[in-house]
Amino acid sequence: MEQGAAREEGKEEGLIEFYDSFKDMFEFFCKNTTIHGTIRLVCSGSNRMKTAFWTLLLLASFGMLYWQFALMFSQYWAYPVVLTMSMHSEPKMFPAITICNLDPYRFELVSEHLVQLDRMAEESITFLYGINTSARLFHMTDGNIRVKDLSSMGNLSRSSFKLSQNFSLLRTTDLRSGKKHSSVGFRLCNATGGNCFYKTYSSGMDAILEWYRFHYMNIMSQLPVIINISDHEEQIEDMVYSCQYDGEPCRPSDYVHFHHPVFGSCYTFNSKGTDPFWTATKPGIPYGLSLILRAEQKDHIPLLSTVAGVKVMIHNHNQTPFLEHEGFDIRPGIATTIGIQQDEVNRLGGNYGKCTTNGDDVDVKLLYNNSYTLQACLHSCFQHIMVQKCGCGYYYYPLPPGAEYCDYNKQPAWGHCFYQLYNRLRNHHLNCFDQCPKPCRESLYKVSAGTAKWPSAKSQDWVRQALRHQNGYNSTSNRRDIAKVTIFYQQLNYQSVNESPLLSENLLLSSMGSQWSLWFGSSVLSVVEMFELLIDTLVLSLLFCYQRLRSKKTLRVAHTATVPSVSLALENYRVVQEEARKGEDSAQGPPSGVAVARASSGDLPLHPPSSKGGMAESCPEVVLGGFRDTQDSSLGGELKS
Repeated sequence: MEQGAAREEGKEEGLIEFYDSFKDMFEFFCKNTTIHGTIRLVCSGSNRMKTAFWTLLLLASFGMLYWQFALMFSQYWAYPVVLTMSMHSEPKMFPAITICNLDPYRFELVSEHLVQLDRMAEESITFLYGINTSARLFHMTDGNIRVKDLSSMGNLSRSSFKLSQNFSLLRTTDLRSGKKHSSVGFRLCNATGGNCFYKTYSSGMDAILEWYRFHYMNIMSQLPVIINISDHEEQIEDMVYSCQYDGEPCRPSDYVHFHHPVFGSCYTFNSKGTDPFWTATKPGIPYGLSLILRAEQKDHIPLLSTVAGVKVMIHNHNQTPFLEHEGFDIRPGIATTIGIQQDEVNRLGGNYGKCTTNGDDVDVKLLYNNSYTLQACLHSCFQHIMVQKCGCGYYYYPLPPGAEYCDYNKQPAWGHCFYQLYNRLRNHHLNCFDQCPKPCRESLYKVSAGTAKWPSAKSQDWVRQALRHQNGYNSTSNRRDIAKVTIFYQQLNYQSVNESPLLSENLLLSSMGSQWSLWFGSSVLSVVEMFELLIDTLVLSLLFCYQRLRSKKTLRVAHTATVPSVSLALENYRVVQEEARKGEDSAQGPPSGVAVARASSGDLPLHPPSSKGGMAESCPEVVLGGFRDTQDSSLGGELKS
């Protein structure tokens, strides 16, 4: 005990101290850690039941803690979002407004083919319904539009293009739930004719319109891709009789013109959204855009649309208006007030959802020159796929470089290919919806409209006279052919909808800390203590492994060593011999004794003589350094000699 204490006192403290055993390390951890409950494992060491109870309790707490951690991380890696709504009130730019007269041009270059198509439509309607419509609908050739720059191409009507008779309208019947159902449509086949289907509609009107548009696209594909009609079209005054914004008359620079193949002549007001003139400072009808429009349908191509009036669409600046998907119609003889309310949507993108800032990171190459929109991307994606699959492009969408519009004289099966692809797009079976994300930031406009008869019975005479005097208005029909529309902000407050992470990094760490405190009542420093325990365990395990390997190597060397021999100095043996002689001269020696010879090198204990007579007299048995000499007789013989 005293030697151990002295050894502990003499032991100097090193720079790095390690435990002597895992037990010492674990006891030190349990006594000094800030984790609640671990000290019970040491204090209750004498009571095994308590030790087992606290061990199970700590293990259960660890299990519940990490189960909660797993739930948190699974929710975090799902990247859920929460929508936060905020209201803002500030002056803002008035949106872009597009209006169309629903009266497309009848180009003179293809007028002969359009006349033939009208006759085919007349025959089809007569065949299906027995109605003669030639006197009221067709042969309106007085409204052809001549394009100056294309005179050198000659008349395309004399070209090799011919209307196909393979797509006649048919009436079909089928049995559904034991009842006969009639439908109208036309037959489409692939290039070999082995795969055919009927494009049918339950409404004969829809079938005729779609059939007419199908032939119309083939005819219009004969025109050049780019047609400059800005210098040869009717002026905006022929469509817009009056235009005022915020009480001020509109300027020629406030609108741009384009022609839509179905919706006719179109004008977009405030298309860029950069002119301070269009800044909205007050809400209400007097501070909006007020238009008096000509809503007369000249019936250039009557079967493209059965609607008379004006098409209106409210959209963002620098955005292509897709009138076939959005927009609304304005009735003739009606004053329509349209109140708009703006909503702004901000999406996170990244792991929280797929969106794009400006479309640069989208795989689809846009065919429109305006800013990115979902519809522009979907149309571009569909056009690229159609050019790849069908060998030509859809007439209503822009063309990729090097492609041409579809013509059943050149591609007889393009209709079969187009309608199948379009059905796949509608059913989300094409990957266009995967390749075209939503914009990360966009403005949406909620619209509420009200209508009233305009002009009234008492005011219509002087209103028409004022329009005739100022704008050259001349009404030759009894129907009402003018309309008034007012578009205004209901209020300048706009609602912003922002996506934010439901579980951010800070909230995740906070939740983990709450769970840790709930189950162990400790802090982040306790986690550091656990890491320290793991490091100490690892280091101590490496040290023990190193000591075990070293001890095995030492033991292997000890097994191969020789047995040590005993060698005595000559002086020691002389002393032994003299003591033996003195013993013989004595009268009677002790029955058993120990002879000790002292020398400068130390004491040699001598055992009593052996029972063997010769051995005891020559040399007693000698023990030296723990080894017994078994070569006494030989050694004694050598000494005597």
